[in-house]
Amino acid sequence: MTHPLDHLVLPTRDLETARARLGALGFTVAPQGTHPFGTINCCVYFGGGTFLEPLAIGDVDTAGQAADAGNVFVGRDRTFRTRNGDEGFSAVVFGTDDADADHERYVAADISAGQRLDFSRPFVDSSGKQDTASFRLAFAAAPDMADAFTFACERANVPKVDRSALQTHANGVSALREVVGVSDDIRGKLRLLAEAADAAVDRATGASLELPNARLSLIEPDAFERRFGLAAKSSPLRFAAIVFAASDVKGLARRLAEAGIDHHFSGASLIVPPALGQGAAFVFEESA
Repeated sequence: MTHPLDHLVLPTRDLETARARLGALGFTVAPQGTHPFGTINCCVYFGGGTFLEPLAIGDVDTAGQAADAGNVFVGRDRTFRTRNGDEGFSAVVFGTDDADADHERYVAADISAGQRLDFSRPFVDSSGKQDTASFRLAFAAAPDMADAFTFACERANVPKVDRSALQTHANGVSALREVVGVSDDIRGKLRLLAEAADAAVDRATGASLELPNARLSLIEPDAFERRFGLAAKSSPLRFAAIVFAASDVKGLARRLAEAGIDHHFSGASLIVPPALGQGAAFVFEESA
């Protein structure tokens, strides 16, 4: 079965910068989460089971040791930061019910990026209720994908908490609609992403995957600039833009103007260029 979009990994230098930036854009940001291998996050949740994961290094020594020991998640994060700096958009994550099966598929298809990873971390909801969240990850990438990777995430233990407050955003965003990547090898990289998501390439476009809860599209750098009015670097694969469904795009534009946040329109789409704490272009489109 085609895997749904689970979340997007957005490296950042520090979480306070990311929290301030995302809050200024009208998003509700969850409390800090701490991984056992030195990284920390502060997530933004949406309906449909998707979320953004701003990711920072909380413990440099622990993260370095984990990467050296073969932890693919931390190792790929380190590679991304070395090449691109501490701000960006490094990974697209698919939801799965069986990370072991995904890892076996990735190995058979010669797209495995390394060993599977199991981990647990403490979870605290907005009311202070504590629990433990457990995950199983299987990684995929091509040898030339130094600027991006992907993985399947199985939520082995999901805390039973009410996330409705965290899914309500002042900017009117209700869902994550599309992820846009830039590639000079669209056919090859879309084939890899299709294998990673156990999905079929959309026959109508030849350059996108229709996931159960979102679209994943790849375009060339010049097409990205035409669509969004932003320059894009050439790369085998670089995730570059996130498209959200919002209830009042014009009202959001007024909010951004009052806050002094750089933005522009491309057609009916409201574009906010990447900034510190916001590693991708954010695109807001009217909810259907």
